[in-house]
This record gives sequence, C-alpha cells and structure tokens, in this order.
Amino acid sequence: MPRSDNKRGEFLIAILKDKSDFAILQEMGWYRIPLEHKPRRWPPRWLAFYQPKAFGEDAYRVRYYGEVGNIQVVERREIFPHEFLSAKSDHEHYRITLKNLEERKEPIISLRPRRLVFVPTTREKFALAEQINDLFDDSPLEDRLWLEFKQLKIGAERQWGVQVKQQYYQLDFALFCNQGRINVETDGDT
Repeated sequence: MPRSDNKRGEFLIAILKDKSDFAILQEMGWYRIPLEHKPRRWPPRWLAFYQPKAFGEDAYRVRYYGEVGNIQVVERREIFPHEFLSAKSDHEHYRITLKNLEERKEPIISLRPRRLVFVPTTREKFALAEQINDLFDDSPLEDRLWLEFKQLKIGAERQWGVQVKQQYYQLDFALFCNQGRINVETDGDT
C-alpha cells in the first residue's frame, strides 16, 4: 500500500469500462484516457480502477491500483492498431503505463450500484477507504458531514448523479429514506 500523505488528486480512481480494458491493464500494463476527458486534477501519481456492472460479481468496487510510470499522448490508431480505421482513429489519448499492478487486500466497495468515471483523491483516503464514499475529496465540509453520516449510520451517497428531465445534476449528498430522498448541498447556492 502506498505511504500516506495528503496531496489532493495524487491518486485517481478511473473506470475499467469492461473486461477487455482489464486484460490490457494486466497483460500490457497500461490504461488510456481520451485527452478531451482528462480529469481536472492532472497528472496523477497513482491510478486505481473502479469496476462497473460488466464485472458481474466483482462489480461496483475498486480492487486494483498501481503507481504511474509514464504518460504519453498517442492516437487511438496506435493504441489499437488492429481496429478498423474510423473518425475516432485520430483521437488523442493519454496512454498511462503503470510501474506495477497491485491488488488491495480488501476492495473498496460501493454500497449502491453507481456510475463513476474519475474520482481524484489522496493516497491517505485510498489507504483508509472501506467504501467509495470515503474516497471523495471535494471539500473539508463534505468530509466532516460524511463522517457524521457514517457515524450515525445514515444511508448517504456522496457525489451522486441524478437526471431530472434533460438536465444532469451531481449532488453533494443523496440520502435514501423510507419515504423519499433528500439532497444535501454543502457548498453551493442550490
């Protein structure tokens, strides 16, 4: 496990879209991110990987991580030379090579199925996390409120995405109650 310090965004949780991405990671030791989808805190020193629904029984958890060795900008055609040429072939990606791929002793789980793309966090939060909600690193106020919800066993989810009609919102906290749901915003005007 990496040593503990508190540098924001030094650790990046990224999605493994499917098992073929995981095979590339295991066999070739790299991961890709399209340049246009670069996370706001860049570059990371460590990458960890969230496994979505495609992973079946092993879904909705972070199990694997590694230290970043090298980051290159390459075209998709270089990453996937056997793909048919298309408009996407010229798109540029970061190819992130890991020094090694490690497995956590206990995975970081999501108590509710959720969609994630990138979660910047600290090595300290990654080392101590038991669930996905422990990883978010948006504000000290959110961290304090999350610890209170956890201590009081209030079923909350951090950075929860919802869609209302055609509009998509990222809630600071979503509370799931027997008779409805509550949105808690800690640092905005909504």
